[in-house]
Order: sequence, then C-alpha cells, then structure tokens
Amino acid sequence: MEPQTLLRLLDLAGIGVFALSGALMAVRLRQTLVTAMFFALVTGVGGGSVRDLLIGAPVFWVQDGAIAAVCIAIAFVVWITPERWWQGQLLEWADAVGLAAYAVFGTAKALAWGVPPVPALLMGVITGCVGGTIRDILAGVPSIIMRPEIYVTAAALASGLYLVLLWAAVGTPIAALCGAVAGFALRGAAIHWSLALPAYRDPAR
Repeated sequence: MEPQTLLRLLDLAGIGVFALSGALMAVRLRQTLVTAMFFALVTGVGGGSVRDLLIGAPVFWVQDGAIAAVCIAIAFVVWITPERWWQGQLLEWADAVGLAAYAVFGTAKALAWGVPPVPALLMGVITGCVGGTIRDILAGVPSIIMRPEIYVTAAALASGLYLVLLWAAVGTPIAALCGAVAGFALRGAAIHWSLALPAYRDPAR
C-alpha cells in the first residue's frame, strides 16, 4: 500500500469514528437530528481544524466537501437507527480508534508541512484529542482530558512511536500502522481495565 493511501485511510478513519462518537453523544442526550449532525461535524473535524490553523495549512474539510457530507450522513444513520445498536461502550471504543488513527495522521501532516518532530508530535496529540474535548464541552459533561484516565498519553504514544519508527527508516506504512495500533491498544487497555495515571497529591499533606 502506498504511504499516502494509508495516511489517507487513517485520516478518514479518524474523522468517521469521531463523527460517530459525536452523534452518539447527541443521541444519548436525546437531542434533535440537527444537533446530532452538528456534534458529528465538530467532533469529526475539530482536532484537524485546530492542527491546520496552527501549522498554517488550509483547513482540510473546507477544501473537501465530502468530509462534511460523511459526518452528516453518519449522524443521520445513528439518529434513525434503534438505540440498542449503539449501547454499551461503543462511544468509548469509537473514540479510541479515532484517537489513535488521527494522532498518527496529524503528526504525518505536520511533518509534511515542515514542522519539526517534537512540535509535530504535539500536533498529532492535538489532532487526536481536541475533537473529543469539544464534544464533551458542548455536551456539558466532564472532559476526558480532565480525568486521570489514560487518553492524551495514548495519543502521544501513537505519535511518538510513529516518529521513532520513521527515524529508524522502517517505512511510512509500517510506522503508521504500528503507531496507530499501539495508541489504540493503550487506550483500549485503559477502557477495559480503567487504567489511569496518578493524580496530583500535595506532598505537604
């Protein structure tokens, strides 16, 4: 598979599953179809939009009308289907897929625009985490990044491993797949076993 094809697939995977998670959040809150579509769009493109603004690139979904259409279509499907199809931890797992895939793609795009490796890693984290953060803020629920549960760390692992493997010259496809799989595995483990980083404790107490 060509590197650009794989990165494009990671991009679409991240957008699609984040849009799904946004729509699911709106449906669980018993919102209207219009609200579900809005949640799907801002969750799907939020992280990538912030990334593009920071690296000086054209905002990707403004240049490609199909992306907004896909987000809206996903919201429509979620809204018209039985709620039992979407029960359980699907929102969390969909978010985990988007987090890992989008973190790798965000790092790759930042590198392509001449961003140095360390800021590129941070662009990957922003790409993977901001959409879900916007979703939670709009929904009025505590954001995942404000809890000790492993989330940002999983995005950093995906981006960091991708960069390390690129440096080791293993090739873009393998680096991208390994980074995305590692990030998803860590986030999945956090979901399954409720893994969390230690929270701050005042040493004076």
